[in-house]
Amino acid sequence: MLRHIAGWGWYPALITALAVFGLVFGWPVEIIVPALILILAIGLMVAAIGSRNRELEMSSLRLRQLAGYFQRRFAGNSSLSIFAIIGGLVNTDNPRVWEWVRACEMSGRIFNTWCDSYVSRVENDVKAGKFPVYMFTYLNELWDMNGHYYEFVEQFQELAGSVDIPRETGEQYNKFVTEYNAFVQDFRDNISTLKKIARSGIEPPSVKLAKELSPVRQT
Repeated sequence: MLRHIAGWGWYPALITALAVFGLVFGWPVEIIVPALILILAIGLMVAAIGSRNRELEMSSLRLRQLAGYFQRRFAGNSSLSIFAIIGGLVNTDNPRVWEWVRACEMSGRIFNTWCDSYVSRVENDVKAGKFPVYMFTYLNELWDMNGHYYEFVEQFQELAGSVDIPRETGEQYNKFVTEYNAFVQDFRDNISTLKKIARSGIEPPSVKLAKELSPVRQT
């Protein structure tokens, strides 16, 4: 509390003290006023920098949380991974669907390796205190990684709109959509916050929401 007051209250206190001394000792107004204005300008600049640094710190923490959450819930062996959901179609009698599922299986392995590497690098830089330095690099990589991931979400949506899929697979996908879209909204909010602090080159709407399936195509 005292540290917070010292950080924000030094320049009003200094301005007040200088004004009081000026009145007591009869200092000329043409000297006192410019000095007070200068102190105020410096104080406001320091406060703005401090506020920006705190926002960057909070956004940095949020980005680390989003990266870890994405890996835990939508990659690897998670049942909510889009690759796990696609794998639920492996026993289909449709040759075209079966070939696509097999191709996605290999893509899933590559993606999971990328995701594991990404989170490992994030954790190492956090421990070394380097994460804030590379925060925008990690932001761009998470955005890029999620963009590739969403391509498989779209492919599944298109497939489910043209062929019948098992009901349990459709229900699992819709469960995924609910949780994934919550992640997307948090990611968008984080991008919006960072855009107010520094130019990230990423627009929040570029992180797309997934669409739920209609039960009509489920069997």
